Amino acid sequence: MLARLSPSGWQVASTGGAVGDVRRGSRLDATSGGRYCAAPAPVEAYRPKGLLAFSPFMSGRPQSAQRQPIINLPITGRERELPRTNMHKDGATVHSSTTQEVSFFDLSRQTAEVRDEVVAALARVCDSGQFVLGPECERLETSLADYCRVPHAVACASGSDALLLALMASGVTSGDEVILPSFTFFATAGAVWRLGARPVFVDIDDESFNIDPAQIEACISSRTRAIIAVHLYGQCADMDAIVEIARRHKLVVIEDAAQAIGAELGGRRAGAMGDIGCFSFYPSKNLGGFGDGGLLTAADDEVANRLRKLRVHGESQRYHHELVGFNSRLDAFQAAVLNVKLPHLETWTAQRRAHAERYAALFAGANLTDVVGLPRELPDRRHVWNQYVVRVSPAERDELRKHLAAEGVGTQVYYPVPLHQQPCFQALLSGPLPETERAAAETLALPVFPEMREDEQRYVVASVARFFNQRSGIPIGEGLRGPKFLKARSTESHRPGGSDARAAA
Repeated sequence: MLARLSPSGWQVASTGGAVGDVRRGSRLDATSGGRYCAAPAPVEAYRPKGLLAFSPFMSGRPQSAQRQPIINLPITGRERELPRTNMHKDGATVHSSTTQEVSFFDLSRQTAEVRDEVVAALARVCDSGQFVLGPECERLETSLADYCRVPHAVACASGSDALLLALMASGVTSGDEVILPSFTFFATAGAVWRLGARPVFVDIDDESFNIDPAQIEACISSRTRAIIAVHLYGQCADMDAIVEIARRHKLVVIEDAAQAIGAELGGRRAGAMGDIGCFSFYPSKNLGGFGDGGLLTAADDEVANRLRKLRVHGESQRYHHELVGFNSRLDAFQAAVLNVKLPHLETWTAQRRAHAERYAALFAGANLTDVVGLPRELPDRRHVWNQYVVRVSPAERDELRKHLAAEGVGTQVYYPVPLHQQPCFQALLSGPLPETERAAAETLALPVFPEMREDEQRYVVASVARFFNQRSGIPIGEGLRGPKFLKARSTESHRPGGSDARAAA
């Protein structure tokens, strides 16, 4: 099976080249949630801000000519001797026993860079005898408050604990409701559930993968206490709109910035725009420790004091408990590692951003942008690219992932089952969330860690090109219309007060 993006949308054919029109109720339609555009529309490929148009469909007008053939990227260095994967007529993939290995996330390279500093820092902690909180944690809190541009930073044991502490400090309790996206890591909703509150799932924006502010207000009830805005993959949600809604309804805003340390919206850092910000230092994060760790940020003095008490069983002084909290103290070893890594964070972020720009150029140069939807940095934002997530037809996403694995390229799917469809939340009887379900069926994360080399990126894109070159072609202008993530958007929809092109679709 092959899917290609034409001016009218995804077209599906067998490997023999016969074109089929996928309708509601078909296997492909069921996989994608059954929600495609209802009327023909020109399409546009995602592209990073500032990148020139590179797709034959970027003009917004359907093209009558055949799409440009996918270009095999030039190979250099160690790529030149790599074997190429072949596809037999029966569909079986055959490849050599040796391929270039491109890890999804190779932490060993970063560890090697800072190893000597870390070993020295851990030795200082051993000599100090202060292993829980203590001077290393205080130093980290001060440094991260400055980095996030907030008055207060409170270290805790994990990003999951940070979410729980934030909800507790906000007074969320049994019977309350908390609004949050379904397209996020489980901990966001799990923290709500653990307090006996009810997660209310809201659909995402189809460009940023973040919660859609236009759909929040309809979900607010008399029991709503808070909104959790997740800055997914390293790009900030529309916090101006979210905070404005929250203030009108007297709701608390919690930022789940686990993947977004250093991300910005309008010059403001993630964690500095809501009432409380939550961060994770899990090793795969942009600033990762050698184990679990977390942090909360706050502007209000009283909120910060409450968070500090809650992380130590509600103590204000030894054995005097004003609140019922729990144990969520950061180990000094983890704080020491993070203190070593923090001065490198801006360099690592710049490397991630450069990788994202290079991916955009490589995919464009290979004429892949009508079959692969690229992410982009939205206006007035600083994307820190914790993940580089592309979109592919749901008919081909999993096959592409298998192909890349066979060629030695690591990938990941974030998140294949949205939270509102998880068995543990079925009692909530949440309705359909079309954009969330579409993203779950179409998205694929590619390697983007800071130390990744240019030849590795070229190999990743060349592997993607080989996959699509192994699929048969489809005549342009026939078949299924494209999903909304590749629809053209009017410039009016991005101006304050402008019409919403998505709502008109």
